[in-house]
Parts: sequence; C-alpha cells; structure tokens
Amino acid sequence: MKDSTLEIEEDRLRMPRGATTSEAAAIAVAVSTHVADQRKVASEEAKDEQGWDGERFAFAGRLEALGQDSRRVPQNAPTDRWQAAGRADRY
Repeated sequence: MKDSTLEIEEDRLRMPRGATTSEAAAIAVAVSTHVADQRKVASEEAKDEQGWDGERFAFAGRLEALGQDSRRVPQNAPTDRWQAAGRADRY
C-alpha cells in the first residue's frame, strides 16, 4: 500500500489508495470484527446495568406459560436462567 491512511466517515470505510483487493478485504474484516466486538461489549454492559429486574418478570411469565405458579420472582434469585429454572419451585 502506498498511502496507509484509512478513513472512516459516518458509515463508510474509505480504503487507502493502492490497497489491493486482499488488503482491502483484510481491513474490512478487521474493522467489522472490531465494531461487532464493541457492540457486544456495549450490549453486555447495558444488560448488566439493567440487572435482573427486566428479566425476572419475563421469567415469571415463562413459568406461568409452563403451568407453574408465577408468583413474583425474588430480586435475589439467580440471574443465570438455568439456575433460576432449577429453583423455580421455591418462588
């Protein structure tokens, strides 16, 4: 590559001049992977901030759909769905 400047404008990725097809593909894959990783981290952080509150009511609805009593799921119930399901008889 002659000019190694990579520009990102809004949603467009501008490849350096003289980049070969394989170099452009490698750059696109690297940037795409980075953006996907950043979105995943942001999603996980948002989920952590929301905590169990949003999920526990959905979990109670799933219990009711399965014919189990759907009393309130306690706030201290495990946030892992498998663990919570294993303790559903106690809610």
